[in-house]
Amino acid sequence: MFLRRKFLQTSAAGLASLFFNKKSFAAANTALPGYKSHPIIISTWDFGKVANAEAWKVINAGGNVLDAVEAGVKVPEADPKNHTVGLGGFPDRDGKVTLDACIMDGNLNCGSVAFLENIVHPISVARLVMEKTPHIMLVGEGALQFALANGFKKENLLTPASEKAWKEWLKTAKYEPVINIENQHYKKDGSQQLPGGPFNHDTIGMLAIDASGKMGGACTTSGAAWKMRGRVGDSPIIGAGLYVDGEAGAATSSGLGEEVIRTCGSHAVVELMRQGIKPLTACKKVVERIVKRNAAKAQTLQVGFLALNTKGEYGAFAIQKDFTYSVKSAAEEKVYEAESWFK
Repeated sequence: MFLRRKFLQTSAAGLASLFFNKKSFAAANTALPGYKSHPIIISTWDFGKVANAEAWKVINAGGNVLDAVEAGVKVPEADPKNHTVGLGGFPDRDGKVTLDACIMDGNLNCGSVAFLENIVHPISVARLVMEKTPHIMLVGEGALQFALANGFKKENLLTPASEKAWKEWLKTAKYEPVINIENQHYKKDGSQQLPGGPFNHDTIGMLAIDASGKMGGACTTSGAAWKMRGRVGDSPIIGAGLYVDGEAGAATSSGLGEEVIRTCGSHAVVELMRQGIKPLTACKKVVERIVKRNAAKAQTLQVGFLALNTKGEYGAFAIQKDFTYSVKSAAEEKVYEAESWFK
């Protein structure tokens, strides 16, 4: 009886040490034994190409994989012309810009923020939640308080262009998300479309693997334009918008967050890769689940998954066509269109 009690006390102390010493635990992110592949970074959408280039600077210099994905997604977060991520993101129906983000490494260390206002880089706040707190997610006023306590400054995220679009929307106040609207924000000459209209939302999800096999991922968004106050989608939810496991692979999602949450989408993709299924097929199988559950309205839904396995192989699949993703490695720097359920 004494030995059993002693064992339980020792085990509890060990678990407590792991729980409260997250910073040292997060730094572990051990490499894969015998890893042979080359570094690679992939991210959702065309604008992921510029983000990948920034992340590559870190990876190529031998930097930490989490430093790389954080640096990469900070690019669209700070871009006022990108109305689906960070500064300049379209607001909720009350005219408030609220941001969601999460970050994760291959050892399942993760941090997340949701419903965060007035902070340009929610991904960096999520990183500190992972490293400095015993928690995984902070939201709303608590997330803002934590950010300010750690040196972040409050900024107005509602740009004149986004405010103009919101006021135009108020004339009808109809919530009608449009599939792949993120590819319609700019004219062919690169200039902005006129504000207003049925703008949707989207996300940048980034996955990376370095030369030693360490994996990391980040996901950040301003969420659905004209959403209800307080709405949070899949992007900051570990296992929905992002999941990374160094023994199996990583996945991220884009599209209608409510459907991704219902399927624990990114986690489901990673678990299929754990079984030896290739990234493209794993993404396709989870999309199929969503389509079958929504057979009557599947034509009006868009969800896409992007995945990377531990060998450096990648793939993507979406319900609708025109879901694009960007790839950066020593061998290539390209934007691809994912395969889709509807052609």
